[in-house]
Amino acid sequence: MIINKTESMLTPTNSSLPAVTVTDVSKKLRGRQVLENINLLVGVGETVGIYGANGSGKSMLLRVISGLVLPDTGTINVFGKYIGRDTEFPSELGALIDGPGFLLDYTGKYNLELLASIRNHVSKAEIRNVIERVGLSPDDNRPVRAYSTGMRQRLGIAQAILENPKLVLLDEPTSALDSDGTKLIHDLLRELQVSGITIILVSHKPDEIKDLCSRIYEMQAGLIMPRA
Repeated sequence: MIINKTESMLTPTNSSLPAVTVTDVSKKLRGRQVLENINLLVGVGETVGIYGANGSGKSMLLRVISGLVLPDTGTINVFGKYIGRDTEFPSELGALIDGPGFLLDYTGKYNLELLASIRNHVSKAEIRNVIERVGLSPDDNRPVRAYSTGMRQRLGIAQAILENPKLVLLDEPTSALDSDGTKLIHDLLRELQVSGITIILVSHKPDEIKDLCSRIYEMQAGLIMPRA
């Protein structure tokens, strides 16, 4: 299947300034084409949704945008910097990809404090605040090992927005949450939208994509297609 570049690289509706530009990106893993000639333009402050079956390439697309994986061909530009040339990892980016990973023997707050200590951009008060924003308690002294799957998911979202990034990549952020937790995270994402944060949201939930995203794409076998 050939996807017309003009169709797949639609101009953002709410900003003429690109936050993310993906140009002719392809990637193979173990002989399998996981991304094929991907073109995507995401405007500043826009929320773009991507859905598709397992193995369609959604998570890999987030990985190449974040710099975790370099494409075989094509370029990724985030806020004017080319990944792999101008920078390895975009400093303005926060991400939750493939589920959260933490030091299981330490508290959630201590895990975030360790992450924050790398660049020292976030105060302890801000760490407490972000934990509360995702519905957790900063005073919970249990190690992450004792957290439920949903609590770890919330902590992963807290980690993604910890340093007030301009771009947030979220891979199935509400997959392990009940209805109350899902509503809380949706409200949080709407707050981020109002503040001008750019969001790329991967989800298998059609209602979530429709409610939160200004543009929607479907991925199939490494190809990306715009959907109404």
